[in-house]
Amino acid sequence: MEYKRLGYPGWKVSRVTFGCMSLDLGNEGNDRLLRKAFELGVNFFDTADLYDKGENERVIGKALKPLRGQVYLATKVGNQWRPGGSGWDWNPTKDYILQAADESLQRLQTDHIDLYQLHGGTLDDPFDDTLEAFERLKEQGKILQYGISSIRPNVIRRWLDMSNFTSNMMQYSLLDRRPEEQCLDWLKENEVGVLARGSLAKGLLADKPAKGYLGYSEAEIGSMKRTISSLGQERTPVQVALRFVLANPAVTTAVVGIRTEAQLEEAIETFSKSPLDPIDIQKLTSVLVPGTYTEHRVDL
Repeated sequence: MEYKRLGYPGWKVSRVTFGCMSLDLGNEGNDRLLRKAFELGVNFFDTADLYDKGENERVIGKALKPLRGQVYLATKVGNQWRPGGSGWDWNPTKDYILQAADESLQRLQTDHIDLYQLHGGTLDDPFDDTLEAFERLKEQGKILQYGISSIRPNVIRRWLDMSNFTSNMMQYSLLDRRPEEQCLDWLKENEVGVLARGSLAKGLLADKPAKGYLGYSEAEIGSMKRTISSLGQERTPVQVALRFVLANPAVTTAVVGIRTEAQLEEAIETFSKSPLDPIDIQKLTSVLVPGTYTEHRVDL
């Protein structure tokens, strides 16, 4: 396993983060899977109060309680389930965040959350209210650091200009290079860690058949898959896709949705193979014209 410093705290986090959203809560082997991830070097686990109406946090808290002092727990807030569970609404208010943090702490069976993240965000949010909630939770010791989870350049820019947040979780992959236009450079310059999600593009860069994605045609996706395979003499397509994301100097860790031991082992084995060299990266980045965000932009 490789490790990299995360933002201001200087935590050394594993370059693969266990994305807990993908867990099948009906699987009795989840405890074993999570603990095996730790044994293989993973020390960063990401969940959210939204996932499975909080049950995902309960599973993580139970499984990792014996390891609590050796792992970093990240969860998210902002999506409030409606009474009856028919759906959820966006709620970034101070009162809700303070209440939700206490509920997450209880489900996670811990006295503090290492990284508490706003699970989205818009320019219409009550920014000062939201920030005050995070700062109060830090003062109380209930969270150690806070971050956001956003792909919106204008939201990211505001948080960079007006707060001391630690990290941003955002979608980034060979099929979604939109963050390269602005956001990755901004975050790196400000020493804000990037938690890259969606590195496998919903499985299209793994074993799923090619189909249209984010404006790219099925044929274009097929061309990318063939190029990845051509570099796979010692790496699987999953490992090539992860190595590409991790090669960007702004990226701290790749958040990988893991459901099975085979998926876990394949992700971990990425680090037993050599990184992509500049020629490999050039081949990969020349296949498709990178997209740009058409909404929520900040003009250069």
